[in-house]
Amino acid sequence: EVQLVESGGGLVQAGGSLRLSCAASGFSFDDYAIGWFRQAPGKEREGVSSIHNSNGQTYYVDSVKGRFTISSDNAKNTTYLQMNSLKPEDTGVSYCAAAVIATLHPTFYPYWGQGTQVTVSS
Repeated sequence: EVQLVESGGGLVQAGGSLRLSCAASGFSFDDYAIGWFRQAPGKEREGVSSIHNSNGQTYYVDSVKGRFTISSDNAKNTTYLQMNSLKPEDTGVSYCAAAVIATLHPTFYPYWGQGTQVTVSS
C-alpha cells in the first residue's frame, strides 16, 4: 500500500528555519511527483511546492519563492522541504502528497500523508 509519512514540523520563531521530510513507500517513487501543501485553521489547503522525481522539475507558490527549497533523494524515497525565513503566515498543518503529474492543485493528488504541524510565532 502507498504510504507517505511527514516529519520535521515544530514551533519556530519568525525568521527561523525548519526542514520537513516526506518518507514514501508502496509505489514507484521515481515516476511520481511529490507535493507539499499546507492548511491553516479554517482555510483551504494550499499548494506550496512540488517536484517531479523523474526529472527534478520544481514548482513553488509565489509566497515561498526564495525562502523554500524542495528536493528529493530518490535512493531514499524521501522528499524534503527546506523552509527558511519563516513567517507567521506559514503556520499550518503541512502535508506531502504523491501524484503522477506535478501540480500545486491538491485535487490532483490521490495519496496523502497524515500531516505535520508547523507553527511560526512572531
